[in-house]
Amino acid sequence: MKRITIYDVAKEAGVSLATVSRVMNGSDAVKSQTKNKVEEAITKLGYKPNAIAQGLALQRTTTIGLIFPNSAFAYNEQLINGLCDVAKIYDYTIALHTISEGITNIQEVVDEVIKSRVDGVVIYSDKPLDESTKLLDEYAIPMVVIGNKVASNAIASAYINYEDAVIELCEKYLDKGIKDIMIMEDRKNENVTSAMLKGARSCFESKGLVFNNYLEYSSDERSTYKYLKDYFETHKHQLMIVNRDSQALAVLNAARENGIKIPEDMELVCMTDSKFTSMVRPEISAYTVPSYDLGAVSMRLMTKMLKDDSVEDKEKVLNCLFLERQTTKR
Repeated sequence: MKRITIYDVAKEAGVSLATVSRVMNGSDAVKSQTKNKVEEAITKLGYKPNAIAQGLALQRTTTIGLIFPNSAFAYNEQLINGLCDVAKIYDYTIALHTISEGITNIQEVVDEVIKSRVDGVVIYSDKPLDESTKLLDEYAIPMVVIGNKVASNAIASAYINYEDAVIELCEKYLDKGIKDIMIMEDRKNENVTSAMLKGARSCFESKGLVFNNYLEYSSDERSTYKYLKDYFETHKHQLMIVNRDSQALAVLNAARENGIKIPEDMELVCMTDSKFTSMVRPEISAYTVPSYDLGAVSMRLMTKMLKDDSVEDKEKVLNCLFLERQTTKR
């Protein structure tokens, strides 16, 4: 005979796993109508709650679930190191759960992580989480989201302030009379792109101008370099701002092959510094991102939430530092 689980109850009642958990834990945050549906499902199915389902928050496993996209591993090694180092200090173990590109229902992933018995969940997301956050709010378990600014009383967040960085950068160039500033799309990190655009638009608006230089390219384009090689045959900008080092290298090579000199004809700034930005010639002006600190701060937030549900400062913003090199004019 099949064993009835909490997941069967959630499906029968048409609610989330978190809602069933809240009902069984006696939470007052569940509407009476929803509570009745859950209780009816429990009775109908003959579900017998076990200790895990009755109160995850009451059972300390010293394990934190880390949800991380496969595609983000290559450029987030230091972030993971920061998380693990702080976790070790507080005697916590990190259980890594990877997700593939294209998975958008973060709630299902969180359900699986909670099922594995963890004290808290840390989610790295380089995609917008607006709708998902509403669902994550239902869980009675500490959560920290890295890479997104999450407005929630139940979830903490830590992220890099790319918006202000771009505001300062654009202001510097506008003050010099340079208005032809182009921001290049990064489909691999929508959050950073969004913050960059928001910063540029805010800065231009403060000067009575409108920012509309956003370089989007078709998802059919597999090579950024090949796209830019064709693009620079008929276009040139005073300043190009890109997010990743691979994009910056593509700009350098494509511009050079079209006779565009950097920084004489066009300046270039990369929002994320790496070992490659200083290895090429000319060296690429970039922002150094405190990735290790971002991971460490996120894990420290988690430890505070595990000890005290009423942590007031649940939003941690880290700034990046501009490193001026050879692709910008001094």
